[in-house]
Amino acid sequence: MGKDLIAFKSWLDAYGQAWENRNPETAAALFTEDGSYQVMPFLEPMRGRKAIFEYWSEVARTQENIRFAYEILVANAELNIARWSASFVIVPPGLQTQLDGIFLISLDEEGRCRSLREWWHKQQK
Repeated sequence: MGKDLIAFKSWLDAYGQAWENRNPETAAALFTEDGSYQVMPFLEPMRGRKAIFEYWSEVARTQENIRFAYEILVANAELNIARWSASFVIVPPGLQTQLDGIFLISLDEEGRCRSLREWWHKQQK
């Protein structure tokens, strides 16, 4: 396994654990101090750890029973791509939610995310 693949896998594992454990501090720490996070293509990216922490604080407050999985499609020094899926319950009202998406991620030399862009589709019951 190459260095870039190991770094990307490690980042995705940590991201999934932060989400499943509903831990905004850990999620924000995965990003560089000036990292950007674009949750949807038509929204302005969040910039900086503080904004990312605030976003993840809301996620942690409104989601339960989170499961995260991924498949790495590309891993190299310039760009990393993964297909990911997640399921969780939105509280309230107890809405079962499934997401299927794509991450485009740029990591720095220390394995922190400089830039994350994602696209996803949602199914709810």
